[in-house]
Formats: sequence, C-alpha cells, structure tokens
Amino acid sequence: MSHIVLVGAHPGSLTNFRGDFIRALKSAGHRITAMSASASDEQIARLAYLGADFRPYPVERNGLNPLRDMETLISLIGIFKEVKPDVIIAYTIKPVIWSGIALRFLPSRVSYFAMITGLGYAFHTKGFSGFMLSKSVSLLYSIALRRARGVIFQNVESRGLFVERHIVPGTCSHIVSGSGVNLEQFAHQPMPDRKYPVFLLVARLIREKGIREYAEAARIVKQNYPKAVFRLLGPSDPSPDGISMQEIEQWQREGSVEYLGRTDDVRPFLADCNIFVLPSYYGEGLSRSILEAMASGRPILTTDNPGCYETVVIGENGFVVPGKDSAALAERMVWFIENPERCLKMGARSRQIAAERYDVHRINRQLMAITEL
Repeated sequence: MSHIVLVGAHPGSLTNFRGDFIRALKSAGHRITAMSASASDEQIARLAYLGADFRPYPVERNGLNPLRDMETLISLIGIFKEVKPDVIIAYTIKPVIWSGIALRFLPSRVSYFAMITGLGYAFHTKGFSGFMLSKSVSLLYSIALRRARGVIFQNVESRGLFVERHIVPGTCSHIVSGSGVNLEQFAHQPMPDRKYPVFLLVARLIREKGIREYAEAARIVKQNYPKAVFRLLGPSDPSPDGISMQEIEQWQREGSVEYLGRTDDVRPFLADCNIFVLPSYYGEGLSRSILEAMASGRPILTTDNPGCYETVVIGENGFVVPGKDSAALAERMVWFIENPERCLKMGARSRQIAAERYDVHRINRQLMAITEL
C-alpha cells in the first residue's frame, strides 16, 4: 500500500473531476490524502466517503503574487514532510509547479507525477507581457518537473509544446484522453422535442472560452430565427480575461442570450438543451464540459482548438468551426435549426463515442498504469 497525496487547487475539482480516480486508488488498497484550498464540511465529507483524508493549503488559481505563491510553497513543503507521501500527483498549473518545487526538499524516494490539464492563460497571452509570462511559467515548469517520473498531458499539442521548449523530455511524457466522464452519473438523456432548439454553452465566464463569439452568433441567428434559444451557464471569473456581469446583463436585455448563473450540477441543464456549444480558443486539455454533454447524448458544436476538436467526428456527432469566427459559428447553428431530424442521431453518436473513448474507468486504468499504482 502506498500513501498517495493528490494535489489540486479547488476542493470541488477533487470530487467532481478526480472523485472516480480517488475511488479507484482506494479500491487498489492505497491511502489517499487530497489537498486543495479550504473546503466546506460537505466537501470534506464527500472526500471521506470516496476514501480520502483532506488537508487544506493556501493556493490561488489566478494571479501572480510572489508572496502568496511563496506561502503556497512553504505550506506544501511542511505538509509533505508531515504526511510523508510515497507518491505525489498534482494537477493544474499552480499545484503542479509548487508541488514539484516542494519535492526538492523531500527524500528522493518520493515519486512525483504531474497532470497538465491544459495550457491555460499563461501560454496564450499576446504582447510583451504575454511573452514574459510564458517564459516565466516555462522556467517554473522546467524546475518543477525535473524530478517527475511522469508528466501526463491531455492532447498532443500541449505535449509537443512542453517537449519543444525542453520543459520535459519526450521519454517521460504521456497522453490520456482527458479526465474522463462517468457514464452512469452522466446518463443518456432523451432529446427534448421542440420546434426551435436550445443551444447551451457551459464555461467559466472568460473571453477565451468564446463567450463573446457565442453571443454575437446568437444575434446573427436571431435575425432570421428569433425563437431559437441560446443559454449560458457558468461562474464569473476574477482573472484579467474575465467577462463582466454588466456585459452579460446587456446581452440578456438585448434578448440574445439567457444567462443561467452557476450550478454544482450541470445535468438538468444538459438534459434540457438540444445542442451543446463550446467556441473555445482557450488552452484546453480536453474539455470536460464537452465530454459531459456527449455522455448526455447531445450533438457538439465546437472549434478547431486543441482539447475541443478531438471530441468531434465531423458530420457524425457534431461540427468544428474556426475559433474566433462568429459568422462560421452562426452558420452551423442555422444548420442545426434547419436539420432537426439530425440532432437525435448525432446525439446518439456522441454517447457512443463517449463510451468508446472517454469512459472514466478506462482513463483511470491508464493513469494507474502510468503511475504504477
């Protein structure tokens, strides 16, 4: 039995995105300590039910505050020395970087695995500030991953960038198809029978998720199909790329987009839509929101962005359009409106692809083989 420490940033992601992985590790006989920012009593209880102890540590997903990041590093060093892990597995940028650097203060017997779940904001910001940010993050990653036994990516483009920049050698890098989706939790949902479809976008409210392009496409489509419905679901985001609530309220006043707020359970909203849309040009790993929509039996309309296009067999379960192209997005939305009989077959094909490629149990077997757990 190994003592495994799983390090994330937000407590919700430990249960929502890694809950099945925790359960698989526990079933294999391992002891698990899950770490993130402070969690509620309910979240801690859910982790305990899955089989993990919980330890909070100070971490901010956004921002570049050296003092806060140093606090994160010092806290991780102290906790790691106290709990004495055999294996550390970290995911998302700050947990990966600061766990990897903290590892330098631990015995060499401790194994470290990093899961790069996307490139995010750091590698896509333009201009001089973006160049400096990318260089800084690349340097931190290269230091953090020096002792990693394995670095796990979710798409070939992310892996290629890390290898090209000599952040990691190709020999210790692996690719898995996202974090997977639980096909029982996200069961196939009957397609709503309505004359005009409901389009749904689920994402954090940041520019690079294509939210403005979605709103503009909705305006274009509603000129000829005013009864088509365009819904937006997701939490606000304090990052520099965040979209203000004032802008979203303006879209609602115009009648182009319905904002549904945020939720801890996306399934009822997926069940009530006809087509799932993600016009992202963000540094995705492999979009979890698309996988959940596919498992629910919905056609997918997304972009040629890495982490998005891989989920679509064009013409079979959906379509791919260029990123940042509202007109192309609107054109495909019109196609769905004018071909409602195709939605049912496309949704069924999405479910089939999710079962064949993205079943969370299949993904977890791959992760356990890579980590030798």
